Amino acid sequence: MNRGILTLVWGRRDVLPIERLLASTRKYHPELPHEVLEIEARWDGPKGLQEKSRMLELSPFDETLFLDGDTVVMDRLDYGFDMARRHALALCICESPWARRYPKLFSGDEVEYNTGVMFFTKAARPVFETWTEIAGILDSRLEFIQGQQPATMVSNDQGTFAAAIQRSAFNPYVLPFNWNFRPQWHKSFFGPVKIWHDYSEPPAALDQLNRYYRKKGHIIQYHRLP
Repeated sequence: MNRGILTLVWGRRDVLPIERLLASTRKYHPELPHEVLEIEARWDGPKGLQEKSRMLELSPFDETLFLDGDTVVMDRLDYGFDMARRHALALCICESPWARRYPKLFSGDEVEYNTGVMFFTKAARPVFETWTEIAGILDSRLEFIQGQQPATMVSNDQGTFAAAIQRSAFNPYVLPFNWNFRPQWHKSFFGPVKIWHDYSEPPAALDQLNRYYRKKGHIIQYHRLP
């Protein structure tokens, strides 16, 4: 089975840190092809959401790692691919795990996953087909608080993805947040960080920590972001 990495770009490629991402994948996975596809649609509009839901269809690989354009690979990712081969889909729970923040879709304890880092194989097709079917139809508005005032995001891909997981009765393999580290919310962690997910640059101290964890006989420790 062929294995590779896929990234989708909405609009202008030069406004995203794509070259940073490509450099990081070449560093840790020089053997893997990395496909970057440009989508002619707004990422937060119905058509843009539907295009992201088609990532399995768009991928030329049997085993795919999808990475958002603002991610940085910081270590080998073989385990994620292996878990996708075993379970069809491997990913992380969102920093906000409550899917009910999409009030038009959920009201209970359903889980929201982060769609910026996903390992998958063709066996996950039922999830992605369901996601594509509902992505441009369901009301995925997201309510939040900004500056102590209520605000609304008109649509969000993670809401419809959570709905696709529920409707297809699929149980993905859940990776720890080290595989989709979001420094705006994740302020502390144990052990190495696998994928940095933010427009800011990973601190040099984090790379030093990861080098320590590649040494034989290392001891897993607790860390705070510098």
